[in-house]
Amino acid sequence: MRRLMAEAQINDIVSSGLEVKGLELLESRSSVGSLSDNEFSTEEMYRFLLNSRNIAKSPITGCEEFPGEFLQQQSENRLDESIYDLLIEYYKDTYINSIFRKPFTDDLPDSIIVINKVNQYGRCQIGAEIFGSAASPRHIKSSFIVAKFINRDGSVDTYPGQVQHFFEHTISQNSTHKLAYVRWYKFVSSTKVRYHFSIDDDAETCNVELWENNFYPNGRDSIIPIHNILGRFIPIKYKISDRSNAKEYLAVIPVNRKFHLR
Repeated sequence: MRRLMAEAQINDIVSSGLEVKGLELLESRSSVGSLSDNEFSTEEMYRFLLNSRNIAKSPITGCEEFPGEFLQQQSENRLDESIYDLLIEYYKDTYINSIFRKPFTDDLPDSIIVINKVNQYGRCQIGAEIFGSAASPRHIKSSFIVAKFINRDGSVDTYPGQVQHFFEHTISQNSTHKLAYVRWYKFVSSTKVRYHFSIDDDAETCNVELWENNFYPNGRDSIIPIHNILGRFIPIKYKISDRSNAKEYLAVIPVNRKFHLR
């Protein structure tokens, strides 16, 4: 319980956006566990966590450095044609002043050719945490993530999804992007009404939410920078029934980010 409270306080500091002195004290604390050989500075972790929480103020392209690495390389691969199309749409939305196209298409002036060749990975280490994917069956339990998105009206919302795989892709100006292909779960209703668990009839005292137990169709938002990953969650099937019918939902239980210190 003390560890969870400490992590919650650190998360509050990071998400506040305030310049707080004292985080440098964490530099003197060594990490523990199997990831202790992969130490990252407090400044790196702070910057990464700040980006994932304040995406409206910290635009990310995916080619920025991050405190971690990809693991379990699958191979040098070609993306499925549908995902390849989504990747091009991702670049168009990210670099709005540039023109992107496939090879052997209309040679537009100053256009950037997007080659369908990626390094695909089954897992990703971010700080002290390992994120899995559906491409790595042994680590599928850690493939369920939450990430923030900027909605069309400018508001920021959090969505749960499952990472299908991680990949690196390099465009012609020699910038390598670290990305994830994710399938996102649906809202319970088209009006974006969410169900929350409560304790002792105190509304929304628990941050567990119910979502549909199926995915949205693939779209441009299926490709995200790994910097947008907010954390992991535990998926639990939850059934609600009445006298006439029963419906199964997905209970999304967030997992606190880990800070391994001693």
